[in-house]
Amino acid sequence: MNITVVESSPHKNGSSNLLASSFIKGAEEKGHKVTVFDAAHSNIHPCLGCGRCGMNGDCVQRDDMEKLRDLMLSSDMVVFVTPLYYYGFSSQLKMTIDRWYSFTTRLSAKHLKTALIVAAWDSNDWTMNDIANHYHTLCRYMNFQDIGMILGKGCGSVMMTKSSPYVEKAYELGKSL
Repeated sequence: MNITVVESSPHKNGSSNLLASSFIKGAEEKGHKVTVFDAAHSNIHPCLGCGRCGMNGDCVQRDDMEKLRDLMLSSDMVVFVTPLYYYGFSSQLKMTIDRWYSFTTRLSAKHLKTALIVAAWDSNDWTMNDIANHYHTLCRYMNFQDIGMILGKGCGSVMMTKSSPYVEKAYELGKSL
């Protein structure tokens, strides 16, 4: 299976990317091909809302979103990786989601498998409610098949994350594919 992992943390060696690395290790051990796209450090601009693409054409903008589009459309699975910022996706990931508009028709027709990996400082029971709901809504709208979520509560620093159960959970999710 071809898997694209979309990382979106401004911290290249932060907690969410640590969890992603663990997932990748498990997936690669099972023989899957994994490609990482670093949305936080790519040249991607917000959707202009111009509608010129008609949800199924070329975007008027020429930036790194073209590479991500091609990766997603050639993948069997996409994993969304984000730190939890104010109970939602990082702005870097949200910007890529908004830019799906130009290829929504093609992307939703693929019935991609997807997963969500999140790292949050907070460990309250309700910490991940909103991001999980947003992700499930995206899955429903885009015809994605949710394979699983790693909702790393109490993962505010790399040290906290390393000592949490979420590193192993991410690895096991990758191995389960």
